Amino acid sequence: MKKPLTVALVGQPNVGKSLVINAISGAHMKVGNFTGVTVEKAEAFFRRGDQEIQIIDLPGTYSLNDYSIEERVTKQFLEEESYDLIVNVVDSTNLERNLLLTSGLMELGKKIIVALNMSDEAEKEGIEIDEVQLSSILGLPCLKISAATKSNIDQLADLIIKTHEAPARESKRTYGDAIEEELARIEEFIKERQSECLKEWRGSARSVALKLLQKDKALYAFLHDKPLWMELQPLVNESLDRLYLKFESKDVREIFLADAHAFAKGAAMETSRSKPPKAKNYTQVIDSILIHKYLGLPIFLFLMWGLFQLTFELGSIPMDYIEALFGSLGDMVKENIAHEGLASLLADGILGGVGSVLLFLPNILILFFGIALLETTGYMARVAFLLDGFFHKFGMHGKSFIPLVTGFGCSVPAFMAARTLKNEKDRLLTLFIVNFMSCGARLPVYVLFIGAFFPEEVAGNALFGIYILGAVLGLVAAKILRLTAFKGPEEPFVMEMPKYRLPSLRLVWFTIWNKALMYIKKAGTFILAASMLIWFASNYPGNEALEEQFGAQIEQAANNEELVAELEAKLAEAKLEQSYLGRVGQTIEPVFAPMGFDWKMSVALVSGLAAKEVVISTMGVLYSLGGEVDEESETLMEVLQAAVPFPTAIAFILFIMLYNPCLAATVVFGKEAGGTKYIYYLFAFTTVVAYLVALVGYAIAQSL
Repeated sequence: MKKPLTVALVGQPNVGKSLVINAISGAHMKVGNFTGVTVEKAEAFFRRGDQEIQIIDLPGTYSLNDYSIEERVTKQFLEEESYDLIVNVVDSTNLERNLLLTSGLMELGKKIIVALNMSDEAEKEGIEIDEVQLSSILGLPCLKISAATKSNIDQLADLIIKTHEAPARESKRTYGDAIEEELARIEEFIKERQSECLKEWRGSARSVALKLLQKDKALYAFLHDKPLWMELQPLVNESLDRLYLKFESKDVREIFLADAHAFAKGAAMETSRSKPPKAKNYTQVIDSILIHKYLGLPIFLFLMWGLFQLTFELGSIPMDYIEALFGSLGDMVKENIAHEGLASLLADGILGGVGSVLLFLPNILILFFGIALLETTGYMARVAFLLDGFFHKFGMHGKSFIPLVTGFGCSVPAFMAARTLKNEKDRLLTLFIVNFMSCGARLPVYVLFIGAFFPEEVAGNALFGIYILGAVLGLVAAKILRLTAFKGPEEPFVMEMPKYRLPSLRLVWFTIWNKALMYIKKAGTFILAASMLIWFASNYPGNEALEEQFGAQIEQAANNEELVAELEAKLAEAKLEQSYLGRVGQTIEPVFAPMGFDWKMSVALVSGLAAKEVVISTMGVLYSLGGEVDEESETLMEVLQAAVPFPTAIAFILFIMLYNPCLAATVVFGKEAGGTKYIYYLFAFTTVVAYLVALVGYAIAQSL
């Protein structure tokens, strides 16, 4: 068996890297985060003959600068981590722009394969690329592929092994005459000295000379205390002064970027040519409708309305089966475990809590499926462009749309998606507003209360209205924050428009599968612990005197089943009021009294800080329904209808809609925002807004 081969997959955004890694590896993929940061990475493992290959999909980046966190992660990995070669995925329909990144990769001195993806689309658009000529110019193996049709994917796998086994080829990355002269001067000096300290750096004389001219911080720090630096520094400074004079700029990054543009343009012009396209440009035709000045926004709203209708209607179908399964498991536990406390913990605490959360899995999957389809087809970028002018009226950015709409699925990736905003104030503003987009974890609470307080025929519309209302309130909050906490100039809107593509069902399935696993993992760990804690807090400390008092009454009424049931319910409620959870609820009840919340609803809100799904299981425990609770439970709906006035229900929905996200999302928010202090700001901001809006909603519902 050969030693495993590690490949770094690198490319600009929207070049189809995800499709490439999916096509080449099949289903053998996993998703995680890079160590120390919340940037997501995908890894694939596959075997070609007797060679095991691991592919690491690095974040999409336009260059190897450190402008954004994705670029920093990609640059750091390529420069510091251990891997065998790079596969540079290039968009064949936009060769010149993509070769800009290729030119930067060539400076690393690594083995590189250039995969010319979307070659089928380029052919349809009348673009011909001579990959043999391009390979000669770059000094790198180049191969035309199409991840969508899997054209030449097997050949790419073979080329990876062949390139790895072949001797390293010297890069043909050349620079303008002025830069080449200075490189030669410094390179000659380094070769003459043959310094041992530079051998420690493990780079060729040319690569060291290049990094010196580019003012590489790591190399400068390495050489600073070395004897050679006394001679080398004046020579480097003289070379830089000549470059500054030649290019009329003292910005080294700007000088080398201009040279990279020239190299990429020359390579593209030499190797590609255009002729009349074979097929009509459907992207332009579709865009004329979907981003139409007047039709675009109504079409988007209709699509989102349809998605929420499907989420509500289709999601309810498998719920009965999931509910029956966990109900049966709970009954089985109570029948077969003699110890009452242990049986209650397993049935009511664990199965009741976790089961009530897993019940929402169908709704969550449908929502993620819809969002994944919109993203993979290229429609999301269009909506961001469409809404840019509208968002600017509220002090936000068109790019904010991506994290905001992602927030409808889950706040964690939504917070992470805000990194695409380069302006710090725009990014912070978007992070604060993401919480106004109702995440999937809030969906169970909405479904429960809509089912209890709204007619079935308007349920889908009510759900859609809740999501839209949250978005509108978010825009209002954004305007207020822009005028107060986040004053400053807004960043101009620049965003790439990818071509429309048919969604890869395998890629969509992979996305949904990973989201499902994350949700199940959350239910089996975090929410499991929260459910057990709530069960314990609601069952202890016990009250023997109370149990004896009611026990005697129940014994006397043994022949009257209705009276026995009534007495047992009163006993459970009395024990609950005296429990740890009951004491907490009664302490905070006055805070929520203006909206008509009793102590049980108040406690449910507090438990929702851990995870919004826990609100349902908490209410089940508090209303003495145990494992029978879910958002479709007729029993809980009937209890809520009897115990909660309609205005209070409206206020509760509004508070759930707006207050602090779950604990996991809050931690990610703190990392993305830049510190723990922002977590406190978020908690204070969302709690105050939720309280005021719920209070207004309560007053309006009362007046109606």
